Amino acid sequence: MGRNMKLKENVQTWINGSLNDPIVGILSKNSHLTKTQLETLLIDLLAEGLSGKQLKYDEKAQLRLTKARISRGAFNRTLAQAKENVIKSIYTVLLLGYLGIFEDTTLDPYLEISNKLHTYLEAYKHMPNKDEELDNQLKVIEMVRQELETSLKQLSSPSGRAV
Repeated sequence: MGRNMKLKENVQTWINGSLNDPIVGILSKNSHLTKTQLETLLIDLLAEGLSGKQLKYDEKAQLRLTKARISRGAFNRTLAQAKENVIKSIYTVLLLGYLGIFEDTTLDPYLEISNKLHTYLEAYKHMPNKDEELDNQLKVIEMVRQELETSLKQLSSPSGRAV
């Protein structure tokens, strides 16, 4: 298997794992990014780190999950849309903060979820090697994941407590 095929396999495996994570699913469903935009943004930001070298946009386009060949232009357009949506989301948060919409108590549920997300990710980073410790760690991670999923669904519903 060539180096490019191995890179494509590694990137696509990582992206599939990320996109199939239930927390990513909830967050992306309620974001301004389409699944394709998120995938394209992840490839743009992470593929070079996985490959260890600078990649051209036509090489990045070939890393997409689709079986159809994607042109460099289509990849760049999707990437531009993704970046624009991210920037608009950041401006929305800044605008609401500037107008005083985000009071301390209004932000509390989001900050709490942010802290739980951090705990969830840290738990994945520090998975133990021993089977007994691994079983306990997996139980804790699953509990945190379920709690996060419930909290995110509640906050993202139209009747959620926060903004």
